[in-house]
Amino acid sequence: MKRFVSLVCGFCLLLLITVSLSGAEESPLLSGEPYELGPGDVLDISVWKDEAQTKTVVVLPDGTISFPLIGEVMAAGKTVGQLKEEIRQKVSTFVPDPVLTVIVHQVNSMLIYVVGRVNNPGRFLLSTNINVLQALTMAGGLNPFAKRDKITIMREGAGETKIFTFNYDEVAAGENLTQNIRLRRGDVVVVP
Repeated sequence: MKRFVSLVCGFCLLLLITVSLSGAEESPLLSGEPYELGPGDVLDISVWKDEAQTKTVVVLPDGTISFPLIGEVMAAGKTVGQLKEEIRQKVSTFVPDPVLTVIVHQVNSMLIYVVGRVNNPGRFLLSTNINVLQALTMAGGLNPFAKRDKITIMREGAGETKIFTFNYDEVAAGENLTQNIRLRRGDVVVVP
């Protein structure tokens, strides 16, 4: 009997791991894709055994940070590892073999906007990946005057704005779920 219970527990554990991993494939944060820094993020940067080279910095709106000895460095769009290596290379001209640490202290750049006929329109700071339906829920849901089949998502990138359509009733009914896209930094959900 104990062996049977152990087998059942092992099978359940395997099933939970499989379900967790299959869900992780949908989300860059959960699948291990590195986070790209953006304006507003707060970073702790330090060079080991050098107090003068320890600093908390904010990524400025133009995407840069400023660090002692090396001046301005572009941080936006880079992963923590890429930024760390760039700073390490630049600092190494002043400090031999620097041991550098870069930590994201606070994520402030993952903003989306929900505007129009929702109960609580505004900007929302994200700590995880969400889809359109989740964003509408964060905004308090649709008000009675919303045009549920004419919702759009605006996404800027590469010098152009892409527009995606979203029909609330279809997605809520479990139909045409491909329109329930994952939102990215800066997306605007418009509810007419």
